Amino acid sequence: MVVSEKSNTAKPALKEERISVFDIFKIGVGPSSSHTLGPWRAAQQFVKLVRETIDLNEITSVKVFLFGSLAKTGIGHGTDLAVQLGLSGFDPVTMDTKQIEGIKSRIMEGKELSLNGEKKIVFNPKTDIKFQMQESLPFHPNALTFVAETDSGQTITDTYYSVGGGFVIKEDEKEEKISPCVKLPFPVDHASDLLAWHKSTGMKISDIIYENEKVWRSEAEIKKQLLNIWKVMKESIFEGCHNEGTLSGGLNVKRRAAALNKKLLNGANYSTYEEWIQAIRSCGSGFKYTLDWLSCFALAVNEENASFSRVVTAPTNGSAGVIPAVLQYYLIFCNDTEEDVIRFLLTASEVGCIFKKGATISAAMGGCQAEIGVSSAMAAAGLTEVSGGTVEQCMMAAEIAMEHHLGMTCDPVGGLVQIPCIERNTMGAIKAITASQLAMQSNPENAKVSLDNVVKTMWETALDMNFRYKETSEGGLAVNIPISLSEC
Repeated sequence: MVVSEKSNTAKPALKEERISVFDIFKIGVGPSSSHTLGPWRAAQQFVKLVRETIDLNEITSVKVFLFGSLAKTGIGHGTDLAVQLGLSGFDPVTMDTKQIEGIKSRIMEGKELSLNGEKKIVFNPKTDIKFQMQESLPFHPNALTFVAETDSGQTITDTYYSVGGGFVIKEDEKEEKISPCVKLPFPVDHASDLLAWHKSTGMKISDIIYENEKVWRSEAEIKKQLLNIWKVMKESIFEGCHNEGTLSGGLNVKRRAAALNKKLLNGANYSTYEEWIQAIRSCGSGFKYTLDWLSCFALAVNEENASFSRVVTAPTNGSAGVIPAVLQYYLIFCNDTEEDVIRFLLTASEVGCIFKKGATISAAMGGCQAEIGVSSAMAAAGLTEVSGGTVEQCMMAAEIAMEHHLGMTCDPVGGLVQIPCIERNTMGAIKAITASQLAMQSNPENAKVSLDNVVKTMWETALDMNFRYKETSEGGLAVNIPISLSEC
């Protein structure tokens, strides 16, 4: 239990909530983990429920009701498209993302959807997906209800909550189906727990989390999956640094990463990712050069995210560029080993878990501090560990990074994950590096603010924040930018 002096600000922690690194880092499709990936997964769960209840061939119609933030920013975040893809049986991890626009057009033009790829039903996205703009369900702002009807008049209905980071809670469970509940050798709910395990064992954060992960999977599988997470991150950076054009949605935001990549490389020749990395190393040095690349990497990932491409939720899609950018920066300009990748991701993931348990990683609950702020704290801790920092310095770095994101609102213009979301990833990345460097040059014993203090403060700030600044597009930049959104 995270206790506050205000009785209404206590956040109950699930005592048996055990979160794996692979719960925090998920492979999926942009632009949003809470508004795209979560609803996509919810649609898949509903199809599974229907199949377990009745023969799919008996289903004649499906309607989807979006509530709260999912309704208000659902179109810009692709929620309507995500549920169609989930109902159609596509998986965000494996599907060819280049097919998405074609599938969207076929459903819209044909007014027909193939339920789980098995049973064709009449489906008009404009009338069968209901945006309940003025209605929000009490448990969480991101709620959606599915209603399926059969030819005999039977109705199957269920409600789901997309609570951030791609995590989904079913209405009648009110508890997340995360990793199987197991007894971990080093259970962690608070930063103080992590520090206590370090003091009793002498292990680094990554070592502690690695031992926990071994309860779920083999050492070989842990390494394989972590390196696959990094592979997808690398691909999103590389693709984003070479894809040009304008992002769809109506804001006419021009991609910048590719142009910046060309400018920084000044005509260097390469054809593979490895040759590209060597070109980056050989074409310049110094603070300005590395800072430009850090920004380029973050821009690249989130431009890919905004275009319904594959990214890693880290811990959300809206903040997917921070951790890859900081890790890529480290591997290019500091040290490059597989061991560093693994240690970085393990350490970063646990900081994300601590924030998820003690506060939130949902912008609809806590504003952008819950996304960019958490990702920056995660990256700061990971960078500090691979840079040789102590456990105390890792937690200090995470605290510094979040402390200077407290109160950040989520106010996406036009409900799109573009302005200010893409640039905010560059800010989160540079703050992570600054926080790490500050911590590495400090004595944590002299710190006045602990990581647990800032987690508690973030949650209280989230509760105090006006709902308009929680991913509704009803406040902040979202209402002060004079742009016509003809396509939104």
